[in-house]
Amino acid sequence: MRIKSQKDFFSGLMFVMVGAGFAAGATQYSLGSGAKMGPGYFPLVLGVLLAIIGIAVTFTSLVVETEDGDKVGKFAWKPLFFIISANLVFGACIGGLPMIGLKPLGLIVGIYLLTYIASHAGDEHKFKEVAVLATILALLSYVAFIVLLKLQFPVWPAYFTA
Repeated sequence: MRIKSQKDFFSGLMFVMVGAGFAAGATQYSLGSGAKMGPGYFPLVLGVLLAIIGIAVTFTSLVVETEDGDKVGKFAWKPLFFIISANLVFGACIGGLPMIGLKPLGLIVGIYLLTYIASHAGDEHKFKEVAVLATILALLSYVAFIVLLKLQFPVWPAYFTA
């Protein structure tokens, strides 16, 4: 069979591999039953569903004809770098880096840094729009995680508290 859409073919393979990986990892936990689910039940079901979706996408890429073959373009290094960096910085803001003496900067500072760094992944960067987005995300995250879910992690930098 000839690949008729490279993008769909490789994304389908990626779905299959990630889904199979999650399903295999979930078998290390007790599964339980549908009525009384164990910690491995949900990841197993999601992994299997993702693998099935991947098989369907891969099959479609071999059957459905596309105009130009949907060639896979060059690798987008800039967005990859900024998105991964933004997530790493956010994680360091929430948990701190005790090995180098950095205390947690908190949820609010983390969201502002995450939004600002991730905004550089695109082609254009407008500081005012990024600031508005970060403010909305910080407010909604505070309400959702701290007020409603009552999660216990730092909201403000540890340097501000005694």
